[in-house]
Amino acid sequence: MAGRINEDDVKAVRDAVPIDAVVSEYLQLRNAGGGNLKGLCPFHDEKSPSFQVSPSKGFYHCFGCQAGGDTLDFIMKIDHLSFSEAVERLAGQAGITLRYEEGGYTAGTSGRGERIRLVEAHKAAALFYAEQLGGAEAEIGRRFLAERGFDQAAAEHFGVGYSPAGWDHLTRFLRGKGFTDKELVSSGLAQDSRSGKPIDRFRGRLMWPIRDISGEVVGFGARKLRDDDNGPKYLNTPETSIYKKSQVLYGIDLAKKEIAKTSRAVVVEGYTDVMACHMAGVTTAIATCGTAFGGDHIKILRRLLMDNATAEVIFTFDGDAAGQKAALRAFEDDQKFAAETSITIAPNGMDPCDLRLAQGDAAVSGLVESRTPLFEFALRHIVSRHNLENPAGRAAALDEAAPVVANIKNIAIQHESAVQLAGMLGIRDEQFVVKRVAQLARWARERGNQPQQQGRGGGRSSESAPAAPAVTPGGPALNLRSPAHRTERELLKLALQRPALVSPAFDAYGIDEFTAPPYAAVRQAIQDAGGAAQETDDYLIRVREAAPNDTVRALVTELAVEAIHAKTVDEVYAGVQLVQVRLRAVDRRVHEVQGTMSRLGPQAPPEQHAAVQEELWVLQQYGRRLRNRGAEGL
Repeated sequence: MAGRINEDDVKAVRDAVPIDAVVSEYLQLRNAGGGNLKGLCPFHDEKSPSFQVSPSKGFYHCFGCQAGGDTLDFIMKIDHLSFSEAVERLAGQAGITLRYEEGGYTAGTSGRGERIRLVEAHKAAALFYAEQLGGAEAEIGRRFLAERGFDQAAAEHFGVGYSPAGWDHLTRFLRGKGFTDKELVSSGLAQDSRSGKPIDRFRGRLMWPIRDISGEVVGFGARKLRDDDNGPKYLNTPETSIYKKSQVLYGIDLAKKEIAKTSRAVVVEGYTDVMACHMAGVTTAIATCGTAFGGDHIKILRRLLMDNATAEVIFTFDGDAAGQKAALRAFEDDQKFAAETSITIAPNGMDPCDLRLAQGDAAVSGLVESRTPLFEFALRHIVSRHNLENPAGRAAALDEAAPVVANIKNIAIQHESAVQLAGMLGIRDEQFVVKRVAQLARWARERGNQPQQQGRGGGRSSESAPAAPAVTPGGPALNLRSPAHRTERELLKLALQRPALVSPAFDAYGIDEFTAPPYAAVRQAIQDAGGAAQETDDYLIRVREAAPNDTVRALVTELAVEAIHAKTVDEVYAGVQLVQVRLRAVDRRVHEVQGTMSRLGPQAPPEQHAAVQEELWVLQQYGRRLRNRGAEGL
């Protein structure tokens, strides 16, 4: 094994890669105030963004699911990496060479994590395939692309390549790069042969590298080119530890910034359709990889779209029966989006690639703009199955279509759609249909099947700053309505975020001055880390490491990220928090001493009575000074 990564190198990696740059590779972030950024949490489903990032502190925290940590924690959690794998990933991005404690600089690869190795193998394979596209054997592949309107520049932009027709060209190439047979089979780039030796999985095919949202190659899509190829038309990488087809979208690495910028995503059906759209200026186009558009794909898009009022997802499908079926399947997931969902179908059953060839780039852009709301498409499909020439047929169509309209969350759109349905059915009494839909919607809400109105055109829940959350489940409860707890929380936030404003006074505060056990634990962690006055670049890291368990560690991260509740965070505000926490501690002690005096009674020794009276007098004087002089009285 390569050994433990040098601590100085770990710190260098943390400092070199800003957390907002890393997180924004996976979700859209926008200003949350106080120097923080917010977005939809990638670790749980939510309608309003409660995931916050503090670039200045280098931490993130979700006020919904309580996930939190630094840049390395984020990479470990979202990509399921070990600590060393996360460090190696970010070190590679930052160009930092890592040292390992038990062997100096690593010359080999034995200590590298499995995921890192598989990603590196795919990166090398992508370069190999791209280079092969220029060879004589790949003429058939270049002709395939040219016939579809893609030149060499387009192929390079998307990284399209060619896999040689031999049995083990790639396998021998990657062995030469130091990859083991086990790694090649695990990656899906090779497969075991009858002889027991690995052979190339992809042979004689046009190759599209499939990248995850961060831009790393995790798989390939391969299109057959020759009639003597007995395999399927498209062959994708099998499921591996780094490639889950239900969790990747082809083109997302190229489209994500434009999707976030325009709040629009265009979902097409194939690799060449994505290429055609991008070449035509529709740079928000993406596609699934050999599977239906599903829940995990929705999660990826929602994090980029941020579910704002203008967000839109447009599906393009072929006009054939399979395309119609795919559109209806997409409609089943429609209500999982807060965005508007629409559908567009090219004329004569053409896909975007065919349309671009036949009519040019403008036709592709026009196709996207000629979209129809997806629920309207679904309604028309339902209605078309019934005979509307007689009352029985119209009644049957209404029975099937009304629940679809009732399921639309936005009340205004629901009402308009009910009126539209009446017109489709030829029912003159629009109010009859409107009331029927409203009744079904009400019944669904009463049964608990209808979510609270949260989306699609004006019904979203508030996106204001999250209320102070409870501690991670399993920790002691906080009374968040308690003025004492609120002040203690503010003081701890200051001690973590702006320690210079509360030092050195804060370090003189006792653990028992924090009445909420979770806050007392954070105060102890600060003390164990050397105190707030010892602020250095790794101050927060040291406090988190000093926390006794994950619950306290999560609370430290939460307090380090949560906004301080003041328009102006200065010495005056910090002084108020210091005084309030100390004053409440003094008042508590006054009550305790007064209780002690009552219990002593007249029979107590005079010297004991005098000592208690003196302590009470000192406390009362100190409390009076704090009330009169504020922070100067500390």
